[in-house]
Amino acid sequence: MATVDEKATQPTTTDEKSSSSALSSHEDAAGSIIVGVNVSGHKQELQRNFGLWSLCGLGITSGNVWIALGGSITVAIYNGGQPGIIYEFIAASVFYWLISASIAELASAIPSAGGVYHWATITAGPYGRSCGWFAGWWNCLAWLLGFASIVQIVAAQLVSMYAVMHGGFETQQWHVFVTYIIITWITCFINLYMNRALPSIEMIGGFFVIAGVFISILVCAVMPHVNNRPYASNFSVWRDWQNQTGYTSSGFVFLLGMLNGAYSVGTPDLTSHLAEEIPHPSRNIPKAILFQMAFGFFSGFFYLLAILYGISDLESVLGSTYLFPLAEIYRQAAGSNSGSVGLLFLAFVPTFISCVGCCVTASRIFWTLARDRATPFSHFFSHVDNGQHNPFRAIVFCSVFVTVLGCIYVGSTTAFAAFVGSFIILSTLSYVTAILPHLLSGRKNITPGWFWMKGVTGYIVNGISCAYIIVFIVIFCFPFALPVDAPSMNYASLITGGLSLFVLIFWFVRQGTYVGPRQVVLDAHVLAKDAL
Repeated sequence: MATVDEKATQPTTTDEKSSSSALSSHEDAAGSIIVGVNVSGHKQELQRNFGLWSLCGLGITSGNVWIALGGSITVAIYNGGQPGIIYEFIAASVFYWLISASIAELASAIPSAGGVYHWATITAGPYGRSCGWFAGWWNCLAWLLGFASIVQIVAAQLVSMYAVMHGGFETQQWHVFVTYIIITWITCFINLYMNRALPSIEMIGGFFVIAGVFISILVCAVMPHVNNRPYASNFSVWRDWQNQTGYTSSGFVFLLGMLNGAYSVGTPDLTSHLAEEIPHPSRNIPKAILFQMAFGFFSGFFYLLAILYGISDLESVLGSTYLFPLAEIYRQAAGSNSGSVGLLFLAFVPTFISCVGCCVTASRIFWTLARDRATPFSHFFSHVDNGQHNPFRAIVFCSVFVTVLGCIYVGSTTAFAAFVGSFIILSTLSYVTAILPHLLSGRKNITPGWFWMKGVTGYIVNGISCAYIIVFIVIFCFPFALPVDAPSMNYASLITGGLSLFVLIFWFVRQGTYVGPRQVVLDAHVLAKDAL
């Protein structure tokens, strides 16, 4: 069984030949003494402003499972109807529990802001430089696309709230685009100039996530009865399987539909990138991952039941002109436009704060790549602002990147959806690049941290995690429905392949100067305070 080793204080070690940047002691490449380093081998530059509860707030706010489920319900419902949504979410969650456990023990052993980037470098031994490079870039690109996706959801929420209260309002793409740009740069400003307030902001977000799902469930469960409106039947919610995809195999449709569940729960590495901004990350990050995944599943499950039973006219939901599908579901459940807007606001506040969290995560990953010379203009982007105590330039870069993606949305919503839809594939590719070498090396390339799965448990959990990722990366590249035309095609494989080709070409360009995460023989007097 998974156990906690209270005496584990040395979270990383491996073959010294696994990386050309390995440091065999607490000396840098020039031979000078490094004092106050963190587990990444770099000088501790960021302030440890976060605590366990603010980190948990970040996890459940930026993970926002119940909001993600509600926002994708009109897509998910074609893969099995209402029962498909529930069972596919449960199945995806079970697999992501195993992936989360695998990530938690790596994060406990190597609490570095680089996350999978650092872990892959260590677990892959002599192949660590190249594995770490790809894991880092895949993870960084995934979070940049995830950042863009959540901003677009917030923009759609705002435009939908306006449309609900203004009958006859015709939504245009540029309405969403303008809102998207405003949200992006408000988020950027908060990250740039409110660094010390981020833990408090994430705590507020966590409160709204918890209060929002509780109130939403209560309203959707009670108000149809108050308004004498019918509930959906038990048969339609639990047993009325409907395959509307065009595929003949219901089993394959079920597997394909698990993408919607994966999209809602597929961010288990989220809190690991704050390892250099929280005291005692070796124990606090696994706790935050557990809290994020447990709350996400239970809140998502009961929320799904509430909204699925609250739907009295499914055809109106599927045919709704609102950009955010919850607008029509809430209107039916609450029985009024004002009630719908009120519930949408409860979803809007934590979703907006999740934009802040996604920007934090994306910028920290890009910054860790830059400080190891893995990005263009590495010296420029690896800078930590002395006044704001954050990777100021990396934050601006991420916001510019998301703005450019927003311009794609104006030209083609299909192209934009293709980019952001690659999030799950890119993120899981980065996970397997760290977990699979860990498994194949006999789980011996790292020293256990505070959380460690002992004996055969670790092998089983890691093995199932890798098998799931490898199989479902292929499945998630299939078209969502048949027959296929240009707008309905699944371009995730094309986007993932194109971005991977860029990463490969850039590897050949930069491999001579690329440093990679440093390996440090961790002595207590070398590490910065609270580094473990």
